[in-house]
Amino acid sequence: MPLPDFLIIGAPKAGTTALYAALRAHPEIFMSPVKEPRFFLCDPDTPPPRRGGPGDAQTYQEYVWRRGDYEALFAAAPPGSVKGEASPFYLWDRAAHRRIRQLIPHAKLIAVLRDPIERAYSNWAHLYSAGLETHDLLSACEQEPARVRAGWAPFWRYVELGRYGEQLRDLYRVFPRERVLVLRYRDLRERPADVLDDIARFLGVRTGTICEIPVENVRPHPPENRRARALTAVLRMGSRIGHLFPPRLRELARTPLLGALHREAGPRPPLTAAQRAVLLRYFEADIALLEEVTGQSFESWRTANAGSEGALLATIPR
Repeated sequence: MPLPDFLIIGAPKAGTTALYAALRAHPEIFMSPVKEPRFFLCDPDTPPPRRGGPGDAQTYQEYVWRRGDYEALFAAAPPGSVKGEASPFYLWDRAAHRRIRQLIPHAKLIAVLRDPIERAYSNWAHLYSAGLETHDLLSACEQEPARVRAGWAPFWRYVELGRYGEQLRDLYRVFPRERVLVLRYRDLRERPADVLDDIARFLGVRTGTICEIPVENVRPHPPENRRARALTAVLRMGSRIGHLFPPRLRELARTPLLGALHREAGPRPPLTAAQRAVLLRYFEADIALLEEVTGQSFESWRTANAGSEGALLATIPR
């Protein structure tokens, strides 16, 4: 049975969904019909955990963890096509590095890096807009070690997921550098045609075929009022038992609640320089390591007002 030739390994909230969609349009590339199989996050034929933080049980149900099911994702690939998938937690998961190397040692890996503060904000905003996160970003970062100890899923690791220096250092101990393509999120957004050609050359397919990255959907930011807090409480309660019901039934119950939560939603104001400075402390040492590992400068990430995408740090009553 077929296995992928390349993997988009990260980082979460760094444009991997848009990149996956763009590569699907290339006639010589076959992307798995499931965008995030997460196969290599589990030991062989071992199911993921059944519980964790809010909503985690439902997320774990989406894992394609059986090898036969994973291989079936690539069964429809045309002969001679370059096969790929996109599971953005592979970069963070050191065990995934080893599992990939063992099963597909020839694999090429693509990592997209985003300013870790902007990435953490986007990650937080995703969960907050879904009614799952109830704390502000700074408080959530402080609670991260406790959440990790409690077995919450990787997506709750706002800090850990943005420490790319450590991740790439460990990845290069398993895979040779020539099999890893490191890209920047900002380049992907500002110079998509150039970046897509870089990817095409890396994968050995024709350049000049795809030139655009689809626009990413940004979830609206819910208001901070009593009604929104009540809806969030209902959504969190549903997240604790949602895994007991079929996905279709979960969506039927969840969709109108999210619609009501977002009805008065507004834009996301940016982080202040002071807020960004606090968050930078989590990443400063790792940015230096990233520069050492890659030989590139990431100085712009150290700037207190570096945010360029309209980030938000909401203060939500606990």
